[in-house]
Amino acid sequence: MNNIHDNTARNNGSITLYHAPQTRGTGVLVLLEELGVPYEMKVLNFKAGENQQPEFLAINPLGKFPTLVHNDTIVTEQVACYLYLADLFPEKGLAPALNDPKRGAYLRWIAYQGSSFEPAMIDKAFNRSPVEASQLSYGSFDKMLKTVFDQIAKGPYLLGEQLYAVDILWGMSLKWCRTFGLITTNPVVDAYIERITSRPAFVKAEQQDQALLLDHS
Repeated sequence: MNNIHDNTARNNGSITLYHAPQTRGTGVLVLLEELGVPYEMKVLNFKAGENQQPEFLAINPLGKFPTLVHNDTIVTEQVACYLYLADLFPEKGLAPALNDPKRGAYLRWIAYQGSSFEPAMIDKAFNRSPVEASQLSYGSFDKMLKTVFDQIAKGPYLLGEQLYAVDILWGMSLKWCRTFGLITTNPVVDAYIERITSRPAFVKAEQQDQALLLDHS
């Protein structure tokens, strides 16, 4: 493990992100940079199997990324990490408050990524044989994708005029899927992806990932 980003802990305690480049952890790294809060990043060499060593498996038995540790709290699963961090720093404005009318939509679309979009992408990436829509968490692929594209078209961000953590999640997800040819986008969706991924936090995180990949090659 290599500590490449170590800042003094903030009043609400220390945050450690266990990370490997070009994994789902990259989006959480972007979110931390967008929040502008102190954190420590412990980098594991995925190719060398460091994520399967006992030290890390004691924290996350699946050996997956992202994995967050905040004081004595361990948070795994991509969507949970986004929700946890955005709510931890309410003054940053990256999550609607519990009494905000947008809170329900925020939760809906952040859960939609993990429960509908990602399973559909995995099925497509591995060319899995189609089954009845009623047997799938996402129904049909085309309807699932159109549903999120229609929401994006309301723009400029997923819930309107303000960027939230859910946009960072979707910006990363859509860019990745477009890059690997898993989705066919349109100019509106492309503009949304660019709006998110051109932000300084995204640029910095991706530069860090590229440097880490060179170290791990």
